[in-house]
Amino acid sequence: MTVIDAEGSYVWDGEGRKLLDMSSQLVNTNIGHQHPAVVAAIQEQAGRLCTIAPQHVNDARSEAARLITERTPGDLDHVFFTNGGADANEHAIRMARLHTGRTKVLSAYRSYHGGTQLAVNVTGDPRRFANDYSAEGIVHFMPAYPYRSYFNSTSETEETQRALAHLEDLITLEGPGNIAALVLETVPGTAGIYAPPAGYLAGVRELTAKYGIVFIADEVMAGFGRTGRWFALDHWDVTPDLITFAKGVNSGYVPLGGVAISEAIFETFRDRAYPGGLTYSGHPLACAAAVATITAMEDEGMIANADRLGEDIIGPALREMAHRHPSVGDVRGLGCFWAIELVKDRTTKEPLAAYGGSSPEMNEVIAALKAEGVLPFANFNRIHVVPPLNTPDEDVRFGLAALDRALDVADRHVTEQIRHA
Repeated sequence: MTVIDAEGSYVWDGEGRKLLDMSSQLVNTNIGHQHPAVVAAIQEQAGRLCTIAPQHVNDARSEAARLITERTPGDLDHVFFTNGGADANEHAIRMARLHTGRTKVLSAYRSYHGGTQLAVNVTGDPRRFANDYSAEGIVHFMPAYPYRSYFNSTSETEETQRALAHLEDLITLEGPGNIAALVLETVPGTAGIYAPPAGYLAGVRELTAKYGIVFIADEVMAGFGRTGRWFALDHWDVTPDLITFAKGVNSGYVPLGGVAISEAIFETFRDRAYPGGLTYSGHPLACAAAVATITAMEDEGMIANADRLGEDIIGPALREMAHRHPSVGDVRGLGCFWAIELVKDRTTKEPLAAYGGSSPEMNEVIAALKAEGVLPFANFNRIHVVPPLNTPDEDVRFGLAALDRALDVADRHVTEQIRHA
């Protein structure tokens, strides 16, 4: 689809049609399109200093680092800037390996960590398959995923206990002394927006501390207000060793990512050069955009607004739809970060599109949404409800009403399935 213009929560396609952007593009335009304060900051920075090598201090980079570390938990008070989320995860793993002297990395299935070679191998979804050469030292474990529990759990408590027992068994069998890091999306994004059950993240933190494993929290999609907190970690009061970020840090206006680093890991590189320079690390235009984005989020109360939208509008509407639409197997989320899992049969949980693929039925649902004037985010058998954090209430309601009507299309396939059975 050609896009010729964008403003706020809307985009216009090549035919001039106006579409409500309920995708936030790739869940990164957290403050919407063309925010005037951020556009002005980029323009002003370009007039002063377009670019400078990373070994030179500049005020945009320093201020961006200050604003970010004011919001990170615990002692994660240092930042290494990258160009995006994939290389943030690559560099976090490199730091963990150098810090521990170990090699292996643990990562969950049903995850996504980026498209570069190491990051895509750390990834636990089908995008890894064509690039998986088993040479990157990655070991995957089953995630805590209550709706499709891999542990036959019947409650959230059981899911947490069994998932943590599985993870500790894996650590034991792989050899704790070989494992440098565990990488985990705080709330997996593209893989399904399934928030961890109560106690799970704290349990992961305890296991990594017990075995001397660096805990890397991937907040690339969930961070910077998406869940109604600055970082999704804030919902569970857990402090990792490293946090990777990108996307919402400056709403993608200029590519930027980074790693927030704890004091202990920073000390490893105080007198030992970190071997990981990037020509565009801390790029002035990107950092100026980050400063303006974080400031606008703060000044305009976008974090609290995302929380309110989830609590008062999105969550209640989706749960009500789930009662009426037999195609809805599960709804879940928080803030402006929700997923609707579509199924052909609620009892068997057969998905409307197979894991790793699409289907004519899902394509019909997506087409129905676009026909209603909504640009959706869809993956496999899910529709994600992920609008910008400052989307006006009436626009959110418009998008949800369009989704409600599109689910009638999905329902027809459930009815057909029952009739043919």
